[in-house]
Parts: sequence; C-alpha cells; structure tokens
Amino acid sequence: MQRLKQIALLGAALLCISGLFAVVSAAPYAAYVIDARTGKVLHSRNADTRLHPASLTKMMTLYVVFDAIRRGEISLDTPVRVSTNAASKPPSKLYLKAGQKVQLRYLVRASAIKSANDAATAMAEAISGSEAAFAERMTRTARALGMKDTTFKNPHGLTQAGHLSTAHDMTTLGRALFFHFPDYYNLFSRTSTVAAGKTIYNTNRKLLAAYRGADGIKTG
Repeated sequence: MQRLKQIALLGAALLCISGLFAVVSAAPYAAYVIDARTGKVLHSRNADTRLHPASLTKMMTLYVVFDAIRRGEISLDTPVRVSTNAASKPPSKLYLKAGQKVQLRYLVRASAIKSANDAATAMAEAISGSEAAFAERMTRTARALGMKDTTFKNPHGLTQAGHLSTAHDMTTLGRALFFHFPDYYNLFSRTSTVAAGKTIYNTNRKLLAAYRGADGIKTG
C-alpha cells in the first residue's frame, strides 16, 4: 500500500492472535496503527497492555536471525541439524525429522511463510545453542529497539508464562524489520515457496488477498 504499510496493523493483529488462547481469554482489544514511514500514530487503544504475542513472536526470531547473518555468525547456506526438541514442536510446522540437516535459508522461509515452529526452534538452537539462550537474545534485542514492555521466553510463540508483548512494541518491531532488513521483507508477501523440498503456503494468504496492498508481516 502507498500510505500505510501492513506493519502498521500489527497492533490490531495482536488482538486477533491473543483471542485464540484460553490463557488470555480476558484480554482486551489492543491496537496501534501508525504511518510506518513517519511514525505518526493514527489509532491507539490498549497499546501498552501486555498480551501473549503468539506467532508474532517469529518476527523477532527472524530479526535476530537476520542480524546474526549480517554479523557473520551464520549464513543462509549453513546446514542446520534439527534436534529432537525442534522436531517435537506442534504445528504449524515443516515436519522436520530429528537429525535432519536443512540449510538455514529454508528454515527462514518456513518460519516467515508457514510460521513453522520446528523451523524457528532449529534456527534458535543453531545460533544460541538453546531456546532459552536465544530467547534472552531476543529480549535484549527488543530492549535495544525500544520495546520496553516485551519479554520473550521462546522463539516460536507457543504459550509460556512470562512470554508477553504489546501492540505498541510489536509495531516497533515491524518497522524495524522493514527498515533494517529490507532485502528480506519480500518474504512476508509470498503466498507460497519451497522449503526443504516441500511447497509451503503462507498462513497469511487470506489477509494478503483480502486487503489491497497488504505485504505482511505476520499473524499467528
């Protein structure tokens, strides 16, 4: 879209995701709509209320992965061995097998497009050694971006105590993804792709088709 990037709607998306989990059944409506280029706030309601971000979590997972690539810690060509822990994650997933080796680029695609929990976990373990260590890095990155009300406990967004964010903070993260890593941003608007020999489809494809100019980023 010309005036507003879809990332401006991430705050509203947070409401939709939170409503899917019984643990936050009493969660209020939360929204934070901005002009992504100028930062001008167009709508705000309960924007700083902490809620469970669900699969919006993978926005930060990918941000940290992109940052690790930029720093030379890992590359898109790096073969990642899938752990038993990663393979055991529930759907949405790529159905990776424990011991399987997959290039990082395909794990990135699966996380961004299919919202695959096993792929997100495999990337986290490859970079930081464990989910917990990677989640700590995610939280440190959040603070560096000015996301003061966000704490991450895992890289996939499955329900976990203390794993919380706000519409305001998620919008900040969306802008950071868009401006800091523009070369990867097209991933979020793809309706399908190939990852690890499988054709996968975007979990956001209904949103992408329903809203003219929508280009991502995540629902859950």
